[in-house]
This record gives sequence, C-alpha cells and structure tokens, in this order.
Amino acid sequence: MQFWLIQTLNSVAFGGLLFLLSSGFSLIFGLMRMPNLAHGAFFMLGAYFGASFLAWGINFWLAALLSGLAVGALGLIMERGLLRRLAGNGQGQVLVTLGISFIIADVCLMVWTGDPVPVPAPQGLRAPTFFIGYAFPTYRLVVLGVAILAAIALHVLMERTRLGAMIRAGVDDMEMARGVGIPVSRLFMLVFLLGAALAGLGGTIGGPIMSAYPGLDADMLPLALVVVILGGVGSLAGAFVGSFIVGFIYNFGTALFPDFAYVILFLPMVLVLVLMPQGLFAGAAR
Repeated sequence: MQFWLIQTLNSVAFGGLLFLLSSGFSLIFGLMRMPNLAHGAFFMLGAYFGASFLAWGINFWLAALLSGLAVGALGLIMERGLLRRLAGNGQGQVLVTLGISFIIADVCLMVWTGDPVPVPAPQGLRAPTFFIGYAFPTYRLVVLGVAILAAIALHVLMERTRLGAMIRAGVDDMEMARGVGIPVSRLFMLVFLLGAALAGLGGTIGGPIMSAYPGLDADMLPLALVVVILGGVGSLAGAFVGSFIVGFIYNFGTALFPDFAYVILFLPMVLVLVLMPQGLFAGAAR
C-alpha cells in the first residue's frame, strides 16, 4: 500500500514539475508554430543557476525567481537576435534551437563539470509530512502547490486580461490577428520570454528532486513534447492534464516495468497521434 501511495505522490509532484516546463513550451509552439528544441536546455540551465545561487547563500525561492529571470532573458535574446531573423523558415528555426541546446549543454559542462550538482531543498521543507501513518516528502507537496498556483496565474493571464486575449487570437488565427492590428511580433517576444522563464523556474524548483546533471535537457525535452502532443498545441488546459498523465505513466512505468518505460510512455502518444492528431484538447488553445 505504501508503494502505491508514494508512487502516486511522486507522479503528481513530477506532473506539476512537467507543467512548469511544458506550459511555456505549449504556448511557444502554439503561437510561433515552432518546436523550441532548446526548451529542455533552458530547464537544465535553470537547475544549474539555482544551484549556484544557493551556493552563494541566496534564499531558495529568490534563487528560483532569479533563475527564471536569467533564463527568460536568454530566451528573449535568442528570439530577438536569432529566431526573428528566421521568420517563416521553420526548418531553420528548429535547427537553430537544436544548435543552441547543444551549446548550452557544452557551456554547462565546462562551467559546472560533468558531476551531478545537488540542489538542496529549503531547510523548512526537508522534514517529511505524516498522513494516515505514512511519511510523505513535504517538498514534493510544495512543488504540486507551486504548479497549481502557476496554472491559476496562467489561466487568469490568458482568460482575464487583454494580453491573454491577444495571445489566444494569435494562437487561433495568426493571420487574422495580424489583420486586426494585434502586434504578433511583440507577442512572440513576450511568450518566448514567459516560456523560457517558466522553464528556468521549473529547473530550480525541480532541482531538489532531480538535481542538476549533464543530460537533464535530453531527459526532459521528450517528456515536454509528449505532454504537448497529448494535450494539444497551444492549450494550457491540455498541458496541465497532459503533464499529470505523463507524470503517472512515466513514474509507474519506470517503477513497474523499467525495461519498457519508454514504450509505455510513447505508446499513448502514438495512439493519440493516430486517433486524435490535434490532441486531447483540440481547439482549446488557451
């Protein structure tokens, strides 16, 4: 019984972490029609930044915020300096983002070496929480809470603000949005900044669970892709639901069938592509 409870908690917490990564990826993909293959590298860079900020004595949550801002700034530079010059060249954008992910990975290897770098959880969240006689890692519950707060904030942004209405219009029909005067190019910049910042923030918050290590980007990017495909491109609701679906499949698949973990993970994606090519939340690009 304890195994199933712990694995369920781990799955939920990991799903929340995936949402921080995949929500920005989904918005970028939905608005810009570009799979940003550097998104996993942004997550890894956020983890390394967080470890360094904590080593300098900075508070954990401030370190997470600073990591998000730093990675967001890098994403903004990348969008304005490189991707904007390749507007309309989808293949070129994919190759550029892939190349940037390799560059970030090599820079991280040079700066932080090839050894895993631990990211300690906040001191007050290291003790377990006891419920019905079982001990649960308190920090993982906090990660879930952060993901839910992020989902609420993004929902309010997308559904209750003028900026969100313009973003939804750009996701639904980019050409029509341009025709009615919506500055789609500025939306590209803001969405890319937000998506990169969320990935950096998620990297630091996920650090105490996963640590920072070379190859973290390659481990997380496929999961984000699966989430977006399952949930539907540009759909925050789809990203939220898809993150927890993938979190459960990945954790239970790894625990119960380690030799077939990736088969269990990617098989639902294949079925969705065949039966529902637009994802579970097709048309709900918000």
